[in-house]
Amino acid sequence: MRRLRRILLLLIVLGAAAAGALAWWGNKWLQQPIAGLKERTTFEVPRGASTRSVASALEVRGLLDLPQVWVIWSRLTRRDSELKAGEYELQPGLTPRGLLALLSSGQVLLHSITFIEGSTFVDVRNALVANNAVRNDNANRSDTDIMRALGEPDVHPEGQFFPDTYRFPRGTTDLELLTIAHRRMQDELRKAWEKRASDLPLAGPYEALILASIVEKETALERERAQIAGVFVERLRRGMRLQTDPTVIYGMGVAYAGNIRRVDLSRDTPYNTYTRPGLPPTPIAMPSLESLQAAVQPDVSGALFFVATGAGDGSHYFSKTLAEHNLAVKRYLRELRRR
Repeated sequence: MRRLRRILLLLIVLGAAAAGALAWWGNKWLQQPIAGLKERTTFEVPRGASTRSVASALEVRGLLDLPQVWVIWSRLTRRDSELKAGEYELQPGLTPRGLLALLSSGQVLLHSITFIEGSTFVDVRNALVANNAVRNDNANRSDTDIMRALGEPDVHPEGQFFPDTYRFPRGTTDLELLTIAHRRMQDELRKAWEKRASDLPLAGPYEALILASIVEKETALERERAQIAGVFVERLRRGMRLQTDPTVIYGMGVAYAGNIRRVDLSRDTPYNTYTRPGLPPTPIAMPSLESLQAAVQPDVSGALFFVATGAGDGSHYFSKTLAEHNLAVKRYLRELRRR
């Protein structure tokens, strides 16, 4: 009996020693840089993936040579149910312990997409489809269906999305990004409208958005935007037609081939501001924040006309009378011939 006790005690001691050695070895492995991680790489944790499946995927990629130890460690530290879905950037020198902490942190790799000022909703949708980090679940849906999904079934999509660079994790859907950009535009438009000048000939924020989109297409110079807006505001006050080429171009749609002919100016469409009074029915592009601010705080100087200077910097000459404007047009044409 005494001998049996000694044997049992010896087995317990040996087991404890083995367990201690195993724990020491496992802890050492957890703190050593991952051998297969020689350069910066990305790894994606799928939505709903288990720790075991993630460990297996890491092993297949050569990023984890002892997946069982990693899984056991995740359970001991109660992180086996804390892995966050998304794409992660793994840097050389990362340890298995650090890898578990990273994949549990939610600090996913962010991609970006840029919606450019002055571009159209067609351009926005094309940009979404071209970005391989976006999950394009709605690429085949109509514009009307998209706006319905955004809770705006009766709103035209043009101009409804704020131009900016948006950062997002891989797998973000096109509709999620559109929702973010749409809410941003609503917020910026609301703030701009609250700071509007008095006595504007605009019925509400939507008309300010329309005017801002025209300003955006008429000039790329920030210093001129308030002046451009001032010309259109003055024309609206006097009941004059806006006569702005970008609205005509928008109304032409795919028929526009890069230049406007005289016949295009006389062909009536809902967007032809040569043939129809007032603002067009919808925005014609995505206006920038500067154009939004110019539309509601215009520089109304009495100028009714503007034409390019031909200086090559995108600048314009502003006139209060038709005679002055005609002279400016002649100077512009003369400068074009000279250049």
